[in-house]
Amino acid sequence: MQKNKMTIPDLVQMKSKAEKITILTAYDFPMASIIDQAGIDAILVGDSLGNVVLGYESTVPVTMEEMLHHIKAVKRGTKRAVLIGDMPFMSFNISIEESIFNAGRFIKEGGADAVKVEGGNGKTIATVKAIVEAGIPVMGHLGLTPQTACILGGYKVQGKNAEKAKEILQQAQALESAGCFSIVLECVPDKLSEVVTQKLKVPTISCGAGSACDGQVLVIHDMLGMYEHFVPKFVKQYANLTKEISRATQDYIQEVRQGKYPGQEHIFNMDQEEVEKLGC
Repeated sequence: MQKNKMTIPDLVQMKSKAEKITILTAYDFPMASIIDQAGIDAILVGDSLGNVVLGYESTVPVTMEEMLHHIKAVKRGTKRAVLIGDMPFMSFNISIEESIFNAGRFIKEGGADAVKVEGGNGKTIATVKAIVEAGIPVMGHLGLTPQTACILGGYKVQGKNAEKAKEILQQAQALESAGCFSIVLECVPDKLSEVVTQKLKVPTISCGAGSACDGQVLVIHDMLGMYEHFVPKFVKQYANLTKEISRATQDYIQEVRQGKYPGQEHIFNMDQEEVEKLGC
């Protein structure tokens, strides 16, 4: 396992070496520490925290301050992986100046190595180019873009017909030209992902986009079975921590009520001589 700090060029070079890139989300210090030490290549502090951590119905309500709060925590637990901060809705949609300022906060205040921006329309391309020219690495995000899911008709697979597929390919090429070091493809057909991956020099990262991409990303709560409200088709659960946490909680409740916890091994003792001095 590589111990040195991963960099953006390292991720880009992994494509040319045909080495698959592994990315997971994290939102706090302990989880970041665990997956960082396990050898993950990059950690994404996704605006998915709105769903899996903050309990929002979508990612739209997530604010810059909420993102910064969590990315700072993740930074403290990240020593090796590339750290990427997800720019929330309306943090890069108003003006280029404000977009650069907000992206800069992720780097300067949050300690991120890069930011991620959703979308591929003309305004977004110009914004990405400006952020990159300001010296901030940007990861793109195409296909199903949760921040604008209402425009897309909901959380549906994108690019299923030739016209839409060509549009996504063109947007991917435009993002690459604008300076993106990598592009997430979410919920698009595997054949489209294969075509985009072959056409681009920068890595593609699959989020429900099949195996042809240069890497994969999953929301940690989905992968560990900690978010049961909705499990996307493309998610493989490598554990079911919801059941484990529920079982442990029920055991705790039962032992407390039965007087089994705390046991003698969990109790701090006091010398009998000191007890007598209390005079009770």
